[in-house]
Amino acid sequence: MSKRLGFAALGASMALTLAACGGEGAGGSGGAGGGAEAEELTIGVSMPTQTSERWIADGENVQQQLEDEGYTVSLQYAGDDIPTQSQQIDQMITEGADILIIAAIDGTALAGQLENAAANDIPVISYDRLIRDSENVDFYVTFDNFEVGVAQANALLTGLGLLNADGSPGTATGPFNIELFAGSLDDNNAFFFFDGAMSVLKPLIDDGTLVVKSGQTDIEQAATLRWQQETAQQRMETLLTSTYNDGSRVDGVLSPYDGLSRGIITALTAAGYGPNLDSPNPMPVVTGQDAEIASVKLIADGVQSSTIFKDTRLLAEQAVVAATAFAEGNEPEANDTETYDNGVKVVPSYLLPVETVYADNIQSSLIDSEYWTEEEVASGQAD
Repeated sequence: MSKRLGFAALGASMALTLAACGGEGAGGSGGAGGGAEAEELTIGVSMPTQTSERWIADGENVQQQLEDEGYTVSLQYAGDDIPTQSQQIDQMITEGADILIIAAIDGTALAGQLENAAANDIPVISYDRLIRDSENVDFYVTFDNFEVGVAQANALLTGLGLLNADGSPGTATGPFNIELFAGSLDDNNAFFFFDGAMSVLKPLIDDGTLVVKSGQTDIEQAATLRWQQETAQQRMETLLTSTYNDGSRVDGVLSPYDGLSRGIITALTAAGYGPNLDSPNPMPVVTGQDAEIASVKLIADGVQSSTIFKDTRLLAEQAVVAATAFAEGNEPEANDTETYDNGVKVVPSYLLPVETVYADNIQSSLIDSEYWTEEEVASGQAD
């Protein structure tokens, strides 16, 4: 483990973001921190679930890019089960992983595993979901999650006509009935998404432009355990029968994730909304996130209003950049050292930008970038 990495420099786009800071890696002087040939290193990659196409793509992208650089990769999916993820990470450590990349199911449930990693001088990269309540998180790669929430709220306002696509004031005046959905409370990102959205929406709720008719404006009320589509559908059904049984209509729904959006849309369709935004009883404006192909088709068809595109190929790339920095005995480059406090320390982070996708920029954002093909968008299914 005393040799420097012997493989060629990373590709141009990755090299631009790789810092060559001197000193010990965040994982300490042992483990991967001393530098080694890539083929001598094993990187454990722990992903939360295969029920979302997003996480499947993340795992495959990280594995492929790491293997392209010569690393041995142990990729495991935990099936949204916390004990399974804990056991898989323990096994990776036992089997000699040199670096860990972890997208946690529950950001507070891995303290023991992280202590074990630290005891073995194994750097830990938190992937997209911040691992909380542990000092043994060495780096965080993610998107600007507060800005994701801001973008979702602005997309909701754009769909309602309160804003134009360029951010200028729209011609609509309201009031509009909206309902709020949030992610899983054990996922730290859910709070950033919700807080970002509410930074935009709350002033309009306060002045009466937006009306949350159910009164459910706290994240605890709006949360969706494990981000489950069925749970979101059931909550929307309950809201419709309990709050909108007086003939009033829902004008918009803040949804933080495409899977939830599809569950919400299913409930709204069953209640007589739609089938699209131009119908006599139009589908409410429904936001989303992750540009999942089924939701991209719904956007193309005028059913779902928008989604937030987070190019996970770039996120995987940054995870590889960070892992390589640790492997070379360096510290990864951070572009944020203030925002992501995990309850014990502020974790140095690399944040990536996001993009809002509407029907009119599916081509330029998703097809031209080769994230999805025209055929996939037309069918709503990935090849």
